[in-house]
Amino acid sequence: MYAPHTQADIEAMLRCIGVDSIDRLLEVPQALRLQEPLEVVSALPEYRLRRRIEQMAKRNSGADFVSFLGGGAYRHYAPPAISALAMRGEFLTAYTPYQAEVSQGYLQAIYEWQTYICLLTGMDLADASVYDGATALAESAIMAIGATGRRKFLVSRAVNPNYRAVLRTYCNGLDVTVDEITLTADGTTDLEALARAVASQEYAGVAMQSPNFFGNVDALDAAAQVTLSASGTVPVAVIAEAISLAALATPASWGAQIVAGEAQSFGVPVAYGGPHVGFIATTNAHMRRIPGRLVGKTRDSAGRTAYVLTLQAREQHIRRERATSNICTNQAHCALIATIYLALLGETGLRDVAALNLERSRELATAVSNAGIKLRFSAPFFNEIVVEVGRRGRDVLAALQERGILGGIDLGRWYPEYENCILMAATELTTTAEIGKLAGALQEVGRVGAAV
Repeated sequence: MYAPHTQADIEAMLRCIGVDSIDRLLEVPQALRLQEPLEVVSALPEYRLRRRIEQMAKRNSGADFVSFLGGGAYRHYAPPAISALAMRGEFLTAYTPYQAEVSQGYLQAIYEWQTYICLLTGMDLADASVYDGATALAESAIMAIGATGRRKFLVSRAVNPNYRAVLRTYCNGLDVTVDEITLTADGTTDLEALARAVASQEYAGVAMQSPNFFGNVDALDAAAQVTLSASGTVPVAVIAEAISLAALATPASWGAQIVAGEAQSFGVPVAYGGPHVGFIATTNAHMRRIPGRLVGKTRDSAGRTAYVLTLQAREQHIRRERATSNICTNQAHCALIATIYLALLGETGLRDVAALNLERSRELATAVSNAGIKLRFSAPFFNEIVVEVGRRGRDVLAALQERGILGGIDLGRWYPEYENCILMAATELTTTAEIGKLAGALQEVGRVGAAV
């Protein structure tokens, strides 16, 4: 039912916030107002309009930079067939992804998506999609809290800092304490510190990312798995670079009960920060706690294959206080894109992409080492490395940017102890020539820094 506010309601709210009208809330400050007429060109033919837009796009000089950015968003090749299929009108109706039961095609796509995620993670089931990896972690923590009844959650400092920030935001509203596990000198989770923490049996779950934010493989060993099992703490695996799932052991193999992931690498363009496509996969024991939708496969009254929404943890379908509704329409479409990507590549193709990432990142590590730049860690890594540049990372990155290179991410933003370090990523799109350009620029920047 739509119940609008009465005029008395509106006046009471305005008095509370100290303004005299709704128009005042919408008022644009004088300093931000357009002071001259907006230049609107006359209508143009389509070919001239295209040329004008292309000229405007060329003003973005950053589009031609060599990029070694990573840290949770990765450049990967997306075959043209993805857009040809995903952008069909059948998938782009305004309502279909939200109310999937009206479309057998969309339900089948979601079913295939869930299947792919289960195969890659080793879990029993997966949901349709969530906003991104960060919210997937937060929702996974809520699942662990619901399973154990405990009000504390543990997370490794090697988990993406943005993911940890979202986790804290969620938990603050739930009156749940979030504690962090320290790191080893090699940029991995301190498993001894983890064991000491969970011995108290106060923590609902513990989240570890592999490859972690530094690019290092960071999984639970056998002893840690036994310790967590004895303490009743739920292990949550975080996956920020989904391509790694084709090269590394599955999260299930190292004891994870819940997997919180980001699948942007599966054909979803970086696009200056979004959209992304998160996922949650889990064991059968946590089936009733997973948020969103679960699509199942059955047969209709005529014996034909049919897809149905088997479970829906939405407030439209169950009691609001028990709902875990976080699914949004465009993420279902991003999951479709990822599904098409996985179907196009297949198991062999995905392994080939992962192998190329391993090859390029090792080529990058060798090149920067030969340029006199030290690798900060010696732990096994996937497609990201941390380099120690001898002075503030942000200064070196600024110097590289002047040379047309986005050299990576300044770790000092989140880790004061790594102020002189940069996180660099290489994918299958990184070329030998680009790596050589970076290595040469690092040597040049080093000489300039030494002269200063």
